[in-house]
Amino acid sequence: MKVYETKDIRNIAIVGGAKSGKTTLAEDMLFEGKVLNRRGSVDDKSSASDYRPIELERQNSVFSTVLFSEFNGKKLNIIDTPGFDDFVGEVTSSLRVVDTALMVVSAQNKVEVGTEIAWRYTIKYNNPVIFAVNHLEHENSNFDETVRQLKAQFKGSLSVCQYPVNVGVGFNSVIDLLKMKMYKFTDGGGKADIVDIPDDEKAKAEEMQAAMIEDLASSDEALMEIFFENGTLTEEEMKHALHDGLKTKELFPVFCINAKNNWGVNRLMEFITNNAPSPDEMPPVKTVEGGEIVCDPKGPINAFVFKSASESHLGEISYFRVYSGTIEEGTDVMNSKTSTKERLSQMFVTAGKIREKITKLVAGDIGAAVKLKNTQTNSSLIELKGDVIEVEPIEFPEPKYRVAVKAVNQGDDEKLNAILNSMKKMDQSLHVDYSKELKQLILGGQGELHLIIVKWQLEHLENIEIEYLSPKIPYRETITREAKSMYRHKKQSGGSGQFGEVHMKIEPYVEGMEYSKEYPIRGEEVVELEWGGKLVMINSIVGGAIDQRFLPAIMKGVMEKMEEGPLTGSYARDIVFYVHDGKMHAVDSNEISFKLAGRHAFREAFKNAGPQILEPIYDVEVLVPEDRMGDVMTDLQGRRAIIMGMGAEGNYQKISAKVPLAEMNKYSTALSSITSGRAMYSMKFAEYTNVPNDVQQALLKAYDEEQSDED
Repeated sequence: MKVYETKDIRNIAIVGGAKSGKTTLAEDMLFEGKVLNRRGSVDDKSSASDYRPIELERQNSVFSTVLFSEFNGKKLNIIDTPGFDDFVGEVTSSLRVVDTALMVVSAQNKVEVGTEIAWRYTIKYNNPVIFAVNHLEHENSNFDETVRQLKAQFKGSLSVCQYPVNVGVGFNSVIDLLKMKMYKFTDGGGKADIVDIPDDEKAKAEEMQAAMIEDLASSDEALMEIFFENGTLTEEEMKHALHDGLKTKELFPVFCINAKNNWGVNRLMEFITNNAPSPDEMPPVKTVEGGEIVCDPKGPINAFVFKSASESHLGEISYFRVYSGTIEEGTDVMNSKTSTKERLSQMFVTAGKIREKITKLVAGDIGAAVKLKNTQTNSSLIELKGDVIEVEPIEFPEPKYRVAVKAVNQGDDEKLNAILNSMKKMDQSLHVDYSKELKQLILGGQGELHLIIVKWQLEHLENIEIEYLSPKIPYRETITREAKSMYRHKKQSGGSGQFGEVHMKIEPYVEGMEYSKEYPIRGEEVVELEWGGKLVMINSIVGGAIDQRFLPAIMKGVMEKMEEGPLTGSYARDIVFYVHDGKMHAVDSNEISFKLAGRHAFREAFKNAGPQILEPIYDVEVLVPEDRMGDVMTDLQGRRAIIMGMGAEGNYQKISAKVPLAEMNKYSTALSSITSGRAMYSMKFAEYTNVPNDVQQALLKAYDEEQSDED
């Protein structure tokens, strides 16, 4: 394949709602660029993008697919992304490494949740946006309403560059306001017949062109002066305005397509190659250290791995964007995270399953390499003897849906854990963690569908039958007042016995507190607990009642009970305990005796110190259409949520709430049901707070029953 210079490269991600036609559009673009000899389709399972087994099964995109096309003397790197919220991690990584977003909007469904999600990430990554309105051929299509919703939702300066003449059944023509010509399509697809605008459309076309020119002029002060002086802009001035307006995100051009018939795609690609910014025109990428990497083919090598995938017969493939320098086949580089050397012995450009070898990639280009030993997503590949410069990593969304997973066949447990961790490397929005506390393997994803897909892959591709269970909640235990206890451990069974007696006082720990002066403080040990909070041991022993060498054993006994709290077996936290007296035996006292004495003394004191169960609380944000807000609020309040605030965000209302994790099980499914899939939410851990008394009593009862069953 030809090596393209930076100025001749365009990097785009095709984003938008599910079933809006993104994959079909990508197929058209590959066909128009002669990468494909014939167009495949999602329906007959022959598209270049959706080629993986799960995608063929479901007939929709699950993973992002890296593609390329060549058009108008330019190279188009294209990433086709999924439309469902459950696969938002793929959208995140794609928009992070491209320059321009091509937002596909269905004229039937108009602005959808998927459109809103993609838009939010274009803001985060500062991507220019081009809108392609698809599905204009359907009975319920409405172009004008689609544009109205886009303008209302995104508050930007939409520049309608094309409009359909006969939207609905029979659609086959658009008016191009940049060229002031009518594009008439035939059943063969591809290039349109370009004809003069019919007389009955001229007045509307001139009115819409005037509105478009005013939008273009308003994005640039110099052009605005020309517009005021001449009342219009030349075609060259319009091109200049579109190019600069796109680059600065002042303008969002709107085009019309029929992806199913490949209508309007050729003109759209012409616009992209002529007007979308090249990599060297975009702001430099940020580094971990807060610096910037300039897109310069002559600069030091820096390639960023944004996606890892596993392919049969090839193994692991690493997809990367070259942010600086020029990489040639066989180049040795260093992984800046692991400081290990990697050789880029085989490099490709890909179009789904199609892989074409490439000998060189310059700054701004996107490629793939195989058989990298220690390189995963978010790794930077740099020159062996250069400065260690890491590209700022992609921030993947936190999991919103959790399940416990176990193999039906116990013998598959080890294999299951290994495969899930391998899947996590490929899908960074998937979280896999064995909880020692909960004694469960916890799987976290972006929604129920996300984890259904994981289950399908495990059972159909890996032959491991699994089941999903409700995850336990990581409660915490603490105390609310002081209490005292004494425990004597005594055991005699012939010969040396065991003896240890511990007198203890415990009280709640609060940051910055003053310790009790009831007993002298002869020593202090503060433990930062792995699960949050602190444990403090105060040595208040006087007169040698307990030898100093037994204090670590007492601490060990207390820690064992902290790891398995007296109330529900959950971790305990934020406690101070004073060892102020005790007894020992010259022969029978040993470490095990004082460990057991300390453990039991702590347990007894804990039960009398106003024990309290704490539950994890999450900050939850819900974006919901205004007409469903009441239903969503009612549902949240039924989940013991505390509403923290409400406000408008585009056409959506944003509800901010604090919600117990125990009440968020399957919330994504419930929210989708309440709002017909039109809402989305995010959640992030906030704090631990006291559970209500009725909840605590229910938890204590359930734990007692569980312990009785085990006995």
